[in-house]
Order: sequence, then C-alpha cells, then structure tokens
Amino acid sequence: MIEFKFPDLGEGLVEGEVTKWHVKEGDFVKEGDPLVDVMTEKANVTLPSPATGRVVKILVREGEVVKVGQTLCVIEEAAEAKPPPPQPEPQQARRPAAMPAARRLARELGIDLSTVKGTGPGGVITVEDVKKAAEAAARQAAVQETPPQPTALPAPLSEEERIPVRGIRRAVAEKMVKSASAIPHAYHIEEADVTELVKLKKRLEPLAAERGVKLTYLPFVAKAVTIALREYPLLNSSFDEARGEIVVKKRVHLGVAVDTEQGLVVVVVKDADRKGILDIAKEASDLAERARAGKLSLEDVRGSTFTITNIGAIGGVGGLPIINYPESAILAVGRIREVPRVVDGKVEPRHVVQLVVGFDHRVVDGGYVARFANRIRELLENPELMLLYA
Repeated sequence: MIEFKFPDLGEGLVEGEVTKWHVKEGDFVKEGDPLVDVMTEKANVTLPSPATGRVVKILVREGEVVKVGQTLCVIEEAAEAKPPPPQPEPQQARRPAAMPAARRLARELGIDLSTVKGTGPGGVITVEDVKKAAEAAARQAAVQETPPQPTALPAPLSEEERIPVRGIRRAVAEKMVKSASAIPHAYHIEEADVTELVKLKKRLEPLAAERGVKLTYLPFVAKAVTIALREYPLLNSSFDEARGEIVVKKRVHLGVAVDTEQGLVVVVVKDADRKGILDIAKEASDLAERARAGKLSLEDVRGSTFTITNIGAIGGVGGLPIINYPESAILAVGRIREVPRVVDGKVEPRHVVQLVVGFDHRVVDGGYVARFANRIRELLENPELMLLYA
C-alpha cells in the first residue's frame, strides 16, 4: 500500500485546496496518470499517480484544504491489485412464456409481454392476463391526459446568495490579505503622453504579425519597466522581516496579472530584462493563453520580482493596486485615452495613460519612486529609445 501525500512544491507553499479528483475509489491507475488537481496560491497543479495500482481510499474531498505531507489517498500497488476482469456481455432476454392466443392478442393491442405477469400454469401468460394489462395501460394513459391541477405558489426567492470561496479565488483572497496587512502601501501617480508609442506600435504590428506575434501595448510597458528597474533596483526586491534586510534581486522576473474566469493569476516572464519587445510579447501572450485555459505549470507562476497589472485592458482609467507579496512594488497601467492637451501653446489631441506605482514604504521613499516613474514615462513617451536595449 502507498500513502500518496501532498508534496512540498517549494516557494514556501504549505497548503493547497483539492479542486478535482480525476479518479474515484476502486479505479485502476497507471503511474503518471492524472490523479488530483490541487490549487495553491500560485497555480492549479495536477498531481500524477506515483505508482500503478488501484485507488482504495480517497481521504480528502474536493473543496478541502490539505497541508504539505498530508495523505491524499491510498493506492494498492499493481503487484497486489489487478484491473477488474471484464464483465460478460448481458445474456439475451428469455422470451416470455405465453399461450398462442395470448401472444396474438398482445400483438393486436400493442402490449409488451415482458411487462405482463403470467397467472397460468408455471407462470404462462393467458389471454386474461393480456386483457388486464391492456386495461391497466388504458387507465394509465387516461391519468396522464388529465390536466394538471394548480399548485401552491413557490416560496419567495432568497434575498442573498452564498458563494463558497474556493480555488484561485481563495488563493487570491488569502494573498491579498497577507499583502495588505504586512506591507505599508504607498502610491505614486504619473501620466504619460504616449502619442508616439501609439504610432510606433501601429508601424510595428505588420512586422510582428509576420513573426506570429500579436503586438499589444503591454510589452512596451514591460520593457520600459525592466530598463527602469536596472537604474532603480531597490524596487526589484523584497523585505525580509525576520532579518530586517532588503533583498535586492539581480534578475528581473516580471509578473503579469492575467484576468481569467477562475480569478486573477500572475504569470511570470523570466529574465524579462534580457529580452526584446517581441520576445516579451510572444512569451506573455503564450502564458496568458495557458492561464485562461487552466494549463499553467507551477514554474509559470513562481519567482516574480516585480508585477504589472494592466487595468486598461478592461477599460479602467486607473487604480490603486495591491503589491504582489512578497515583492516591494507593482505598476498599474490604465486605459490609453485620446484627450486634448496643450503642446507648444496649442491645444492638440494626444494619447495619454495613467501609471500608478504601489510601493513598500519600508524599502523606498516617494522621491525614489517618483524618479523611477519619471524614467518609465520618458521611455514610453520616446519609445524608440527602448529599441536600443536588448
């Protein structure tokens, strides 16, 4: 017998919620077959069967939270358990015994003899048995044709609905509470004139399409952020409360918030500071598609050092984001709007976007963040500068 326990998946994960069993008790599984889905605060992970055999006991139900090291199920290995033998095909039903006259009458009246109980010698169906069956069928038909009687009015609808908080929704809720309670949030709001970026994106779209990339504004923002983080590295860090230290990360693993039907998921573009705009565009798009399809691996969502949430993709002008714990900063990007602006003394239509940097005030002060935001704004307003970086 094998006790299959919830494994340590790393990243400090200590628990998960069982969201779906792919087997039931008594099922025969092969080693590596999908066994159970567990939702962690990072992603929905499918755990494979550790051995070939029969699932004899499931100890954690769907919707329950399981701790690392807790037994999920018990499997009887194949050396002891054999697949259930194939069931024989059902025998052809025996023809009901009936008198010849009764059989003829049944055909005329449309009566199925297999539904008639015989009262003759040895259970043989008689003519009288068929007549009684026909009368019973007629009475049943008459009852079914009777118009329905009025029923009592339904009870009034409840004025509230209770929705269990499970899966990604539970993970998001727990992480947001932890972030909001542990990190002293502060915010800096900036506005960028991205008129030139709008023009550049339009020119590059056909070239990107030739490489199989659908170009959006996100990779430009991502590139601007990675360049700015090189110059302002304290925002690419975390705060170690136990040791009272700021841990500055030497690599930029960029988290990108993705809105899915199940809830918000942060996918991670690894080493984003070493990648070009089209590479970031392709990787971020692939990750987002897998997130919406529920096909992410734990590696796709672990290790982010700074996160971008693109509020404008849905339509918001801006917002105050909650930091993706344990990071020290997050950037919220609003919707690009065409508005009147004064340029060289004249009112012109310009494209602008709101940028909101949420930051951990234990790590940096407002002046540092303002200069960081200014650098992002400069790059977005002069997007050709970003093409000079890898």
